[in-house]
Amino acid sequence: NRRDFLKYVGFSTAAVTLAACEGPVIKSVPYVVQPEQIIPGIANYYATSIADGFDFASILIKTREGRPIKVENNSDASSMGSANARVHASVLSLYDIKRLQGPKVKGKDVSWNDFYNQLGSKLKAMANSGKPIVILTQTFASPTTQSILNKFIMQFPNIRHVTYDAISSSAALDAFENIYGVRALADYDFSKAETIVSIAADILGDWQGGGYDAGYAKGRVPKKVHGKSIMSYHAQFESNLSLSGANADDRFPIDPPSLKKVVAQIYAGLTGISLKNNLDTKLSKSVAEVVKRLKKSGPKGVVVSGIDDIAVQEVILAINNFLGSKVIDVAQPKLIRMGSNSEVIKLLSDIKSGKVKGLITAGINPGFTLPNSQEYLDAVEKLELSVAFTTKVDETATAAQFVGATPHYLESWGDYEFKKGHFALAQPTIKPLFDTRQFQDVLLKIMKTETNYYQEIKSFWKEKILLEKTWNQSLHDGFLYSDSSIEFT
Repeated sequence: NRRDFLKYVGFSTAAVTLAACEGPVIKSVPYVVQPEQIIPGIANYYATSIADGFDFASILIKTREGRPIKVENNSDASSMGSANARVHASVLSLYDIKRLQGPKVKGKDVSWNDFYNQLGSKLKAMANSGKPIVILTQTFASPTTQSILNKFIMQFPNIRHVTYDAISSSAALDAFENIYGVRALADYDFSKAETIVSIAADILGDWQGGGYDAGYAKGRVPKKVHGKSIMSYHAQFESNLSLSGANADDRFPIDPPSLKKVVAQIYAGLTGISLKNNLDTKLSKSVAEVVKRLKKSGPKGVVVSGIDDIAVQEVILAINNFLGSKVIDVAQPKLIRMGSNSEVIKLLSDIKSGKVKGLITAGINPGFTLPNSQEYLDAVEKLELSVAFTTKVDETATAAQFVGATPHYLESWGDYEFKKGHFALAQPTIKPLFDTRQFQDVLLKIMKTETNYYQEIKSFWKEKILLEKTWNQSLHDGFLYSDSSIEFT
C-alpha cells in the first residue's frame, strides 16, 4: 500500500544520503624522524631545468611532501626563465604508468649489470673490428655531457656523434656558423625593438625555441615620449596565419615563393642595390613602406625569418648587421639547437647502405619524427647493434636490441648552457620512481669510470665554470651567469 511504499522509499533515501556523507578512511603514517625541510601542508620549491631537445628553460618545481606537483617560472634566471604550456604540463609525465620501468635486451627485462656487460662486450667487439657506430642524440646543450661523449669516443674511436633536432633549425644554424664561426642561433630582445619585420617567423610561438613573447609584450605597451604614446610596430609576411600574424599591426598574406622575394627586396631597399623583382604592385608598395620604417628606426629595427634556407638566413643576418640592430644578439647566441640536416641525411644513407653497423639513440624518437620513419626502422632492425635510451617504449625503442630506461627530467641531474655564458643546473626533485639510469651514467659505467654523472658535473663546474662562485649557491639558484669567455675542449 501507499503507506508501506513511502516508508521503504524514505528509509532507502535516508540510507543513501548517510552513505554519501561518509568520507573515506585515510590512515596517516607519521614520520619516525621528520625531515627538517618538510612541513606537511607547506610547499617546497626547487630550482631545476628542462632540456628535452625541444623545450629549454630554467624553472622552479613546487613539491609537497617530496612530490613534484607544479612547474613555475624561474624569473631570477639570467635567460630562458619562462615556461610554456608544454613545460607546465611536463610534471604529469612523471607519474605516467606507461613509462619504461627498467632496461630491456631483445624485448626481455634484464638487470642493469647484465645490460652493462652485454652492451659493453658488444661495443668492445665492434671497436676491435673497426665497425662504425653512430651516437644519435637530441641537442643536449650540456657542457658536461659533451665532455663525457668526447671521452667515450676517445675510448671507442669507431664511434662518432651526430645531433638530430626533430624540429630543425639547420638552415639558421648553418648561416650563423658561416658568418660568425659558431654553430648557434642569434638571440633577440624584442623589448628593444621599435620596428619588427617578420617573414614567416612565428616569434610568439615556437620559432627557434620560443621564449620571445615576454620581450615582445614589453615593447607593445604604449609609452609616452614627448607627449606622444608610442609602441613597437610589427609587420608580418606569411603564408599561413600564425599567432604572431594575428597580433601584428600589419599582416601581409602571400604565397610561399614570394616570401624569399620579400627578403631580397627589403635587403635591396635598405642597401640601395637595384633589384628586378616580379612582386605585384600592391605588395611592392607594402615592402617599400616597411623599408622606410626600418630606415627610420635604424638600430631599433630588426628583421627575422623562419624560411628554411641558408641563403635567406644569411641575408637576414646581413640586414640586421646593416641596420646595426641592438635587438639581435650575436655575441651571446643561443645554443639550444645543434642539429644538421645534411649530417642526418648522410647518416640515414649510411645506415641503409650498410656503412654504419651500429646506432645508439638518446632523447629522440626518429622512428616517429622522420618523414621516412618506416624505411628508417626497417634499416635499424638489420643493424648489428641498435640501442635506444628512452623513457617509453616508443617506435625507436621497439626496433632496438638494447633499450635503456632513462629517468624523467625531474628525477635527473644535468647542466646546460642555453645561451653563451648563461649556465643552468638541473637537480632531482624526487627519488626515481622506477629502475632507471641516465644516458650519461651508462656511458660512464661502460667506460668503467669510478665517478657518476653528478660527480662529473660538480667536478666540471668547479674546474671550468664556477670560478669565484660557489656550487651550493648555483644549485640553489638553478643558474649562473658568467661574463668571462669559457672555452670547452
